[in-house]
Amino acid sequence: MSENSPEVIVYTDGACSGNPGPGGWGALLIHNGKEKELSGGEPHSTNNRMEMRAVIEALRALNRPCRVKIHSDSALIVNAFTKGWIENWQKKGWKKADKKTVENRELWEEMLMAINHHQVQWIKVKGHSNNKLNDRVDRLAVEAAKRFR
Repeated sequence: MSENSPEVIVYTDGACSGNPGPGGWGALLIHNGKEKELSGGEPHSTNNRMEMRAVIEALRALNRPCRVKIHSDSALIVNAFTKGWIENWQKKGWKKADKKTVENRELWEEMLMAINHHQVQWIKVKGHSNNKLNDRVDRLAVEAAKRFR
């Protein structure tokens, strides 16, 4: 990855109507002043799964290696990568410190594959706190979830 690799700002969010219940995810990609919105959902999901799906789909939308700044209000996702949890889970056979199995392993593995070609910086944002771009992806996720009710 070089300094010349494009920088992409990404905002992601997930939503669920009930947990579990109909779920939606939203992502916003910003590069050189251009914006691209993505969203989708599932008829039966959880909030964590939708948060993860938003990150995966945002990364999949990139067609070449990039420097990516991912903004998420999911402490689970941000901490998994910034605090080394994911490396520890893998070393321990996808077990957490309490010896319980890590939930949604297939999505964590999908996320690792999606990250593979990029240099990612994780930025934790506070949800529902008047962050204009985070509020925007929240609306995308909620609207996507409504389509599955």
